[in-house]
Order: sequence, then structure tokens, then C-alpha cells
Amino acid sequence: MRHKIFLLSLLFLCLFSCGDKEEENTLKWLSSVPEDNAKAVSSLTTGEIVLTYDREIVIATPHGITLNGSAVTTKVAVSGKDLKIAVQLASETSYQLIVPAKKVQARTDAVQAGEVKISFQTQKEYPVEEFPLVVKNPSPEAVNLYNFLKENYGKKIISGMMANVNWNISETEWVYQQTGKYPALNGFDYIHLMYSPANWIDYGNTQVVENWWNNHGIVAGMWHWNVPQSKDSGNYAFYTTDTSFDIREAVKEGTYENGVVKADLEKIAGYLLLLKNKNIPVLWRPLHEAAGGWFWWGAKGPEPCKALWKMMFDYFEERELNNLIWIWTVEPKDIVGGTNVWYPGDEYVDIIGRDAYNTTTAKGMLDEYNMLKTRYPDKLITLSECGNVAGITEQWDAGATWSWFMPWYDPTNHSHASAAWWKAAFDNDKVISRDQMPSLK
Repeated sequence: MRHKIFLLSLLFLCLFSCGDKEEENTLKWLSSVPEDNAKAVSSLTTGEIVLTYDREIVIATPHGITLNGSAVTTKVAVSGKDLKIAVQLASETSYQLIVPAKKVQARTDAVQAGEVKISFQTQKEYPVEEFPLVVKNPSPEAVNLYNFLKENYGKKIISGMMANVNWNISETEWVYQQTGKYPALNGFDYIHLMYSPANWIDYGNTQVVENWWNNHGIVAGMWHWNVPQSKDSGNYAFYTTDTSFDIREAVKEGTYENGVVKADLEKIAGYLLLLKNKNIPVLWRPLHEAAGGWFWWGAKGPEPCKALWKMMFDYFEERELNNLIWIWTVEPKDIVGGTNVWYPGDEYVDIIGRDAYNTTTAKGMLDEYNMLKTRYPDKLITLSECGNVAGITEQWDAGATWSWFMPWYDPTNHSHASAAWWKAAFDNDKVISRDQMPSLK
């Protein structure tokens, strides 16, 4: 009897200990991108499915992987613990990926993984090439620039740099001195419109812009719109806290504020027409960061801001400024009660921008990018300003495939993008520098 009890004890001990040992040696699947059961996957930017295991792996040949029941014939690769499967996804489609059991194995021993199944659904999307520019009869150069942006979107990223505000390319020159390459894009600011022309600032002298364009550089324009601090004041400001200028009055006919706005629009349109007449297209980004509220054009809510955007758009159309590509800059407060209340509308906007600062992780930048792609699936998405953010390679590899990036200027410390940050960016063959730009004339 004691002998039988001893044998039974050994049997139970073996069963439990062997089970524990088998569990310890199981190759485990940990996660996937897209996540299992994801409901809003972008078919435009998702070029591969990544499965991550708990240790380094190898894959058997043939691998037997299927997507919606069909054998996967695209590239399947292993990188450390990741199994990467190249895919081409369609809009508004449900998918199931199956990796058969025993096809994925630990690199250092014979432990095999069980079957993995993940399911996800792509969102409704519209390829950006279906959408023309919003201006009437866009100039050939604007069309060429827009087509160049579309052709590279998701494949490569265009480098850019914001100029110091005194109408120059000094910051791009600094980047060249550090790296031997110029950024492909230079951002100009009409911040001193109220003083031009003067001996220190004259937007009528377009030589610096012409030279940049003639060297295959992309021209971007923005406007820190200075208005009088108060009626009849000779001092100007653009921050909400520094001026009593009321945008609600600015969009009403016959008011003092309306007169200021109309005069400024006439003046800046004249300067932009100089660029049109030189056949120079402009990535035009006015009224930026509106929903943040720190600029006067966003201080009184979305409705007057949208009215001012449309007033500017319609007036520029009257002046036949067909060399502009219009960019709306998103802020988190754009969405109120689940509704995108600040957005002027697709008929007034070509490209969506996001200004990001102090987001130092690739995941944080990817979250920003994915938020925009979900909200604006039919628009190009760009990193319209940035400073102290994750490296471009890290962002790109994570899936944040912006159309272009543009660090803000800092001629003293270059705290927004250091020499090391720029060198790392240009080490990536996905980053387009000015010497790689074609002529867009």
C-alpha cells in the first residue's frame, strides 16, 4: 500500500513539475501592431504588421502565414523579438492574420510558439491624390509642389527649418554648417508686416526667397499677425494678453477692427503677389495654433476665427493668389464635445499641421500623428513646428510618417534641434535635404 502511495505521489509531482517546466519553456506572443481587435487602423500608413514575442525568434520556411485566409506572399522578416509582415491593406475592411503553431521558434533553443490570431478593422479613408488644391486654378508650380508632397508622403519626409524672423535663411545656414546639408524647406514669417518696408525689414525685397526657390528649396510662409494693442495705439502685439483687439469685431463690417484687418490683408496680399509673379508657390499657414487661445485670433472661440480664415481665403481668391497651399494647424482644443468645431472645412484647407514641443518619446509623437490621421484621413499630415522632440528616425520607425518637419529657430542655443539631432536626421535615407530636391518649376 505504501508503495502504491509513493508511486502516485511521484506521478502527481511529475505532472505538476513537468507542466511548470513546459510553461516556462513556452515561447510567448506578447503584443502586436496593430493591436488585436483594433477598430480604426489606417490603410494608408500601415505597411506592416508586427508581432512581438518574449524572446528573440526565427521563422520557419515555408511560414504558412495567412491574411483573411490567403497565403501571405509579401516580405516576412525577423528583427530580434519582432516578426514583421509586410501588408497592403484596403479601406473599411476587416482582417484576420494567422501565424500557425510551431512556425515561430526561439532563436537559442527549440521552443516553439503556438498559433497566433489577431483581428483588426481599417477605417474609411480617401487617398490624398483624389483631392485637388482648394484654390481656384492653382499655379503650375503649386500643383508641382503639392504633387511632390503627395508622391513622397509615407515614403520619405522633407526636412525644414524655421527662419529667424528678420527675413533670412540664417538658421538653415547654421544647419548646413553643422551637417553639410541644407534642409529642403525654409519657413518665413511676416511678423513685421506693420513696419515693412523699412531699412531693416522689407518684404518687398524678395531676393532671399527667390534664391531659396531657385536652389530647389521649398518656401513656407506664416504670419504672427500683429495688431494694435488698443485703438489708436502705435504699439503692436499678437498675444491675447497684450492686446484688447477683438476678433469678433474684426469680422463685422464697418468696425475699427474690421478696418485694421482689411488693411493688413491688402498689404500682405500685395507681398504674396510678388512671390506669385515670380512663380514661387508658398506653403501658407496663417492663424496657427488658434484653439490654444494665446493668440488674439483664437481668443474668442471658434466661430470668429473660422470667419476670419474664410475672409482671408475669399479675399486672396479675389486677388488671384493661386500660388498658395493652405495649412490648418491643429490644437487639442479643436474638439469640443466630440465635434471638430474649430476646423474651417475641407474646402478651405489642403494640409493639416501640428506644432509639437517637448514630446521626447517616439510613442508620444506617434500618438500625435495617429490622432491627426484618424481625424483627417483625406489630408496630408505635417509636423509644422517642433522643438525638443524625439529624433526623426525614431518617429518614422514608430509610424509617424509626417510630410515634413520644421524645428523652430533658436539662434542662441539651438535648444529646439541641436547639431546632433540634425546629424541623426540626415543620417536617415528617408529624410530629404535640399540637395535631393528636384526642380518644381
